[in-house]
Amino acid sequence: MKRRSERKIVLIHRETRLDGLVRRHNTREQARFYVTSRGDNFEEYDQEDRVLKTSLDALNGRLRGLGHVQLLEREFLPNFLFGPQDIVVVAGQDGLVANTLKYLNGQPLLAVNPAPSLFDGQLLPFQVADTEEVVAAVLRNDIRCKSISMAEAMLNDGQRILAVNDIYIGPRLPVSARYEIAYAGRREVQSSSGVLVSTGLGSTGWLRSVLTGAASIAGGSLHQKIRDQGLAWDSDELVFSVREPFPSNVTGTDMVFGKIERQQSLTVTSRMAEGGVIFSDGIVADAIEFNSRMAVEIALAGRVGRLVV
Repeated sequence: MKRRSERKIVLIHRETRLDGLVRRHNTREQARFYVTSRGDNFEEYDQEDRVLKTSLDALNGRLRGLGHVQLLEREFLPNFLFGPQDIVVVAGQDGLVANTLKYLNGQPLLAVNPAPSLFDGQLLPFQVADTEEVVAAVLRNDIRCKSISMAEAMLNDGQRILAVNDIYIGPRLPVSARYEIAYAGRREVQSSSGVLVSTGLGSTGWLRSVLTGAASIAGGSLHQKIRDQGLAWDSDELVFSVREPFPSNVTGTDMVFGKIERQQSLTVTSRMAEGGVIFSDGIVADAIEFNSRMAVEIALAGRVGRLVV
């Protein structure tokens, strides 16, 4: 097949729920038994699997006339090296788009909704039928991209985490944790169920649920603008929120919410003997241990995501 370009197109997807079940239970029939024995509907998994794989095959076929296509499953993202001229196409849910963006360094990302009947896709502006036209526009450099701000967590042992949605610092299990927080020239020892630092993109996700719960408990409008509208995706500020802070003789609750602007940072020093973690974008499996005397500084990242719109 004659290709329009020799540029590499990296097509990123993730296994279906049925693929995951078959991987764990060895065969399709064993997966069926597992699902049905718990009263679930196996046909729902089967239908979803067919829809997503048919869509992925169609997308792959359309892209092959435009460049060198490389299929990449989500689990291999952390170890994959993207070239500066790569065109990145994601077929999946919003979470896969956010997870992919933090491994890129300026490459445009084209997000395709493989199954509009299954996914709402706020970050998925295109469908399979749009792919050839949009990738052709990328090849001509005739595209508009929406900038996506990211957060960066830098630990005092040299480890580093990027986040497109949010960074969580706190206990792995739903218990109270002790730490010291430093922000805007002030320090406070706190005990809470963790600290959440959100980007503009993430401000309408986990952070919104935290603020909505707090406002409902307080019976008033708490930080109404951010709670109701969120921040712009390219916002030059992060927002931090302390979850369920506990007031006592040795722990305070004065520094539980705030904005981290460009050139500012938030520092958290662990006082947890064990069980402390840091992870980004809800991926607990990639968590870094955050135990006694470890410190992390969170700020806006220098890197910006580019989502083709």
